[in-house]
Amino acid sequence: MLIDSDPVAHGTEETLRFLYAEHGRALLAYAERFTGDRGRAEDVVQETFLRAWRQLPGLLEDQRPVRAWLLRVSRRLLVDAARAARARPPLGPADPSREPTVDDGVERVLDHAVLTDALRRLSPAHRHIVIETYLLGTPINSTAARLGVPAGTARSRLHYALAQLRGQLTTAITTTS
Repeated sequence: MLIDSDPVAHGTEETLRFLYAEHGRALLAYAERFTGDRGRAEDVVQETFLRAWRQLPGLLEDQRPVRAWLLRVSRRLLVDAARAARARPPLGPADPSREPTVDDGVERVLDHAVLTDALRRLSPAHRHIVIETYLLGTPINSTAARLGVPAGTARSRLHYALAQLRGQLTTAITTTS
């Protein structure tokens, strides 16, 4: 490798600094021409100098110019990255032409209709407890007091009402699918 012997005498860190100062701009320009993206080009240059650091003893013993070795490593990294990108194309958004773009509210209306029908099928006591606790957000103890029943009875009614609703809604979903 043809470099000044002074940086080599100072050790590995000084040698790498010298190599980067001498060849970093050229490698960055080369990688940026290939990628068109400065960030990716900087990553390639960083990986190139990391490999140079790992191979430094061999590079120091070699009498050939180091820039050719650095450019060859950069080119191989760039080619490998391009191959990997072709093998695993980036995930992008789904094709917008295949998906509906307007929310016309049909799904919401259908959900409301199915839920209303399921609530109508409940007994009046079960329907009232579900409406009070879930739709109006009233605590179960307050609902029990308003209905004049013990809190345990209100909880029991709510439990059975929800089980019945769950069954009705599951049936409605499977029949529409």
